[in-house]
Amino acid sequence: MSSNVYERLADALGRLPNGFARTPSNVECVMLELMYTEEEAALASLMTEHLESADIIAERAGLSARKVRLQLINMAKKHLVWLDTCEFSIDYDHEKLINSENPLFRLPPFIIGLLENYMDVHGDHEFVHLFEAYMADGGAVGIMKPSPSIHRVIPSQDTVKREWVLPYDDVKNILLKANTFHIYDCTCRSIKDRVGRKCDFPVQNCLYFSSIDHAHDDDPDYCKVSREDALKILNEAETLGLVHTVSNVMKGVGYICNCCGCCCTILRGINEWGIENSVAAANYYSVIDGEVCTQCGICVDRCQVNAISDDKVSVPLVDLKKCIGCGLCVSGCPVEAVKLIRKPEDDIIHPPEDFKNWESARKADND
Repeated sequence: MSSNVYERLADALGRLPNGFARTPSNVECVMLELMYTEEEAALASLMTEHLESADIIAERAGLSARKVRLQLINMAKKHLVWLDTCEFSIDYDHEKLINSENPLFRLPPFIIGLLENYMDVHGDHEFVHLFEAYMADGGAVGIMKPSPSIHRVIPSQDTVKREWVLPYDDVKNILLKANTFHIYDCTCRSIKDRVGRKCDFPVQNCLYFSSIDHAHDDDPDYCKVSREDALKILNEAETLGLVHTVSNVMKGVGYICNCCGCCCTILRGINEWGIENSVAAANYYSVIDGEVCTQCGICVDRCQVNAISDDKVSVPLVDLKKCIGCGLCVSGCPVEAVKLIRKPEDDIIHPPEDFKNWESARKADND
């Protein structure tokens, strides 16, 4: 292996707004070696978050435009580069873009992007152990500590008063606006399965959706479901006690993850690596009515970030610094003793408008 080419690729990924922290162990380069050939890594290391033509990238590489174009198309098919899109989404026609007259390419982030696509296809035992080592060695802090957060929380259905619900927080309405739906395996639980998962939550319960009719109908990697099935999966996730998270933007949301605190990389940022802002909390907080509460402990068990404590003597307490506003404590309370309250207007943080604005804000924070 030529270590220099993977070092350069790691540095290029680290310059992206999503981040890709370098670690003392250099384990990130070993991961990249499994994902990219040397030739692919050399080309990818010359790319940025900006969409560029093959001609421009070829000039930078000192190679023929035709050769680079063919190589980039092949890499796009393997999702090692992104093709004329600026987010991890199925809301575009991949084959149409590949066959367009002058496709544009960019380097995808490691999370969300390369990791998820690699796990979909490979997910080998060696890689997941390298990934776990990378996150523990500083990768998690480098990727998830900067602001804005990569993901944000959306409250469970009907846990916030209708007049309080912000438009981008209505999870059911987000799905109702889409036309095509696919279910896929949770990347995080797939990783934890290979290193010894300790929870029983289902692996296949995360959702992609698109405004394009019949998106990816013929792609065997996407398991299509109906809108009714997608809503059913959403309901089942809430019943099980899973947190809805999406990309931290107002527009262009194309997936919903249903997260547990033991497997989800984003929530593990809070629970294991001490990164309080590893996920953007919803603009609501939980309140428990002591006069109604029966101290059954269900809210404590359902909280995926350990924000509710119970000493078995008094009413459970909500740590507002930890509460992410997911509403699982509300939907699980058998006596309706728990409510979500909208934060004061001065404390509300709206997500960036779209992925491009998110990248701009993230890059400004890193600078």
